Amino acid sequence: TFLSSERAAEREREMAVAGCGSREERWSLAGATALVTGGSKGIGHAIVEELAGFGARVHTCSRNAAELEECRRRWEEKNLRVTVSVCDVSVRAQREKLMETVRQTFDGKLDIL
Repeated sequence: TFLSSERAAEREREMAVAGCGSREERWSLAGATALVTGGSKGIGHAIVEELAGFGARVHTCSRNAAELEECRRRWEEKNLRVTVSVCDVSVRAQREKLMETVRQTFDGKLDIL
């Protein structure tokens, strides 16, 4: 069912009073690791920010180094834990290098792809 934004806010207040905590507490991804391809724009960018905002350590890639660096800088300013690398996932050798980078970055632990 669809809840109006007013009803959703009321429900969130009720849950907080009931001890369920805030949205952030209920959806914590602290300690989780994630790889998001295409993270410099569009849906990929939004997913990076959402996962990192919930506490996950995120690695993302893009074909465009300049866009990726600009995003990395903005994420750093927001204190989001995001690492980046340039990668064209359509190229096998670059995918393999990306996975090695992710393995090293996350000590072999990848929770979300």
